[in-house]
Amino acid sequence: MTTAQKALVLGGATGLVGQALAEVLLASNWKVRSAGRADLDFAANDAAQRLEALLDSARPDCVFNAIGYTQVDAAEEDEEAATLMNRTLPAMLGRIVKERGCALVHFSTDFVFDGKKQSPYTPEDPTNPLSVYGRTKLAGEEAILALDLPKCLIIRTAWLFGPGRNNFVSRILELCRAKGSINVVHDQIGSPTYTLDLAQYSLKLLESGSSGLFHIVNSGQARWVELADEAVDLAGLECTVNAVPSAAYPQKAERPAYSVLDCSALTKATGISPRPWPQALREFIFREFSAADPAP
Repeated sequence: MTTAQKALVLGGATGLVGQALAEVLLASNWKVRSAGRADLDFAANDAAQRLEALLDSARPDCVFNAIGYTQVDAAEEDEEAATLMNRTLPAMLGRIVKERGCALVHFSTDFVFDGKKQSPYTPEDPTNPLSVYGRTKLAGEEAILALDLPKCLIIRTAWLFGPGRNNFVSRILELCRAKGSINVVHDQIGSPTYTLDLAQYSLKLLESGSSGLFHIVNSGQARWVELADEAVDLAGLECTVNAVPSAAYPQKAERPAYSVLDCSALTKATGISPRPWPQALREFIFREFSAADPAP
């Protein structure tokens, strides 16, 4: 009888990606241990020792790092905190993983790009982040890659929605229940991604024996207003979605105007072609909201 593989999921208890990973791994017969910021004080002087003790206790075959500082605008005024979570922690984790010989799957972001390209970004395209968040996430990627880990995946993803935590789609539906119309920006284009699909494709990539830098998103592209409009329509809400420019909602951090990600490397490695985001969005909304909002 084959022994079940063991996973340590950082962010698995409360994080959007981490919860999806835990669900998918358990369904795939992995033994899963979740840990997060409540378990480890990453700013403490003994953070490395605590992380080492966690890995020695869990003895994972693979560590999935889904913890990060994701408050994009707040990062502009708290670069130290963003650097700690997005660069220092991955570097520390990479060194500890290398000493113990287990695999590492680390999640990054489309914010490493400047949005000036007009076709989907590949993993080989030059990076040029526009924000503290993007710069610290890129620094985390670079710190891990510099360690030359033999069993390591860095996965960039984008525009996440899924169960277990508030996200753009859930916020839009909440707003639409409270008012008859909402405004959503139309001049940013990206790759909406269902976290359960991200988790499933990430596991398949790991199981393929691949290593290196990959992009994983659902197929297709959308403007934020298009994603919002589709979500409202699928939820059957009476709400008008108005398209407005980003300038109508000034933000501290600059966002890439175009950050669609190319997943052809994933397809080549695994044979998987990610399903279209509207199909994934339909599944998410019907799974999460149909029971809560039964038809009259």
